[in-house]
Amino acid sequence: MAVARTRNSFTVSDAENKNNSSLNSRVYSDLDLFFTKRSVDKDVNTLTNVQAIKRSVRNLVLTNFYEKPFHPEIGSGVRELLFEIASPLTSLAISQAVTDVINNYEPRASLNFVDVNAQLDNNAYDISINFSIVNGPPESVDLALTMELIR
Repeated sequence: MAVARTRNSFTVSDAENKNNSSLNSRVYSDLDLFFTKRSVDKDVNTLTNVQAIKRSVRNLVLTNFYEKPFHPEIGSGVRELLFEIASPLTSLAISQAVTDVINNYEPRASLNFVDVNAQLDNNAYDISINFSIVNGPPESVDLALTMELIR
């Protein structure tokens, strides 16, 4: 048990009192990488649970190899595949790259499926990622990304 000192008295705080859920589930939190400020104390906003994991999955998919300092192995290589000829094989390669990066580097997400649809006229791919949160609510989470080649 932790003891916190206030102005005139001592209060005892317990880890269970800080948890908003009545279930015994883990709370995941990350910093908001857009660096938006909270209106109350002007500090950087934090993302929790579903929003934190969705942002992490999106960042993993958009990261290239050798882009993260001291971890050149982390990345999906999806942006490299945008320069390939649009075909069903390219869609399959993108789907496999997304599946590999999420399964290897995001332990908080249990991947259900990845669906990639090519938009041949726009030189783009619609990526739909469906996953569930490990030790979290039982519902599945959808994340939709559109990756396009801009020349």
